[in-house]
Amino acid sequence: MAAPEKVIITCAVTGAIHTPTMSDHLPITADEIAAAAIGAAEAGAAILHLHARDPETGKPDQSAEAFEPFLGRIKQATNAVVNITTGGSPYMTVDERTKPAAKWQPEVASLNMGSMNFGFFPLLAKYKEFKHEWEREHLEGSRDLVFRNSFKDIEYVLETCYGNGTRFEFECYDISHLYNLAHFADRGLVKPPFFVQSVFGLLGGIGTHPEDVMHMKRTADRLFGKDYRWSVLGAGKDQFRIATQAVSMGGNIRVGLEDSIWISRGKLAESNAQQVTKARNLVEGLGLEIATPDEAREMLSLKGGDAVGF
Repeated sequence: MAAPEKVIITCAVTGAIHTPTMSDHLPITADEIAAAAIGAAEAGAAILHLHARDPETGKPDQSAEAFEPFLGRIKQATNAVVNITTGGSPYMTVDERTKPAAKWQPEVASLNMGSMNFGFFPLLAKYKEFKHEWEREHLEGSRDLVFRNSFKDIEYVLETCYGNGTRFEFECYDISHLYNLAHFADRGLVKPPFFVQSVFGLLGGIGTHPEDVMHMKRTADRLFGKDYRWSVLGAGKDQFRIATQAVSMGGNIRVGLEDSIWISRGKLAESNAQQVTKARNLVEGLGLEIATPDEAREMLSLKGGDAVGF
């Protein structure tokens, strides 16, 4: 019997959903994002999934220029794989969302695989006051928000980035998104191995029940067989419970303050590195090993850190 593959830990450093009021530990400035990413890599993250923010207000910023101050520093300080979002914020157009990955040509870019309701308005109940005006509007607006990722949008991202040798973290928030990926695979527009990131617990997507996790894995196995690498992220309080289930099923995991600002029940994570350390302990506690960045590159058939545009 072959030894199980090593486990890839991805760290999603800041994202576009959580706002500055929710945690003082959320990286906002380029210095904070760089330091958080480097710390996560040192703790064991093989892949760093990156968003940018306005350094004054913390609002998501998907201009290519916003990524420049931290990309080079992260590359200099770590060997980690850099993954630039094309999800950006659900309030942005696909053209806006794709610009950073198109310019900087990372080894990996995220790609959302279907349109969906995208609700983070329940967080309003937890906060009476906000540091910045945009935060309340950002949360309230998601009551009437469809995160658009049409077939045309997905084709646009693929056509814009694939010529650069960038591969994708296919973010699948529901079963239909797996079938959408299979559609693009059947057309030859995406090539294996597929890096499938199953997202659990986002209001509008699949839930967090253990059967939901099993259903995602069974469906992906049936559609892609040995042609994919499976990873999971659990939103909020379910982050590590779902990670544990997935690792025990042969999966990879994503953690980070984009997905959850907590380290345990009622206790804010003080850093991304703290979550990565917990994830690493989880993996090693189950008798497995984490993948180095170069091992992750081999598993995902990536082009290498010397072939990026930063």
